[in-house]
Amino acid sequence: MTDPPFPRDPGAPDPPRDTEPRPAYTPGSAEPRLNRPVHERYPQIRPTSGYGDPRIRHTGPGPGAGSEQEPERSSKLSARLVLALTVVVGQLWGLTIVVDEWMTGNTGTAWWGAGFLVLSFLVVLGLWLLDPKDR
Repeated sequence: MTDPPFPRDPGAPDPPRDTEPRPAYTPGSAEPRLNRPVHERYPQIRPTSGYGDPRIRHTGPGPGAGSEQEPERSSKLSARLVLALTVVVGQLWGLTIVVDEWMTGNTGTAWWGAGFLVLSFLVVLGLWLLDPKDR
């Protein structure tokens, strides 16, 4: 019998004795121990792992998986999200105007703009406090 081309891991269990020659493996790593066949590197993985495992009772989600279970809640959350994103865009626009007015020296207009930003923040905070069970 010839010596195998790859060194054997001393901690691995003895491979099964078979009469068929094993296919030639091409090394892909600089570490020789990583170039062994999969069944020698991972002896706990058997050919029947997965589909033949008696611990697996269910193959996955049943019919209707991924469909919306509460469409009213989903539409309510979508409406809130659209409203909140609209307020955020308004705040960014308002911040641009406020900074521009402040830099040109119109501090009165900048303070009114800052009040608008605070008010829009309070609107979003009120929407968040509106329905606490959805959090």
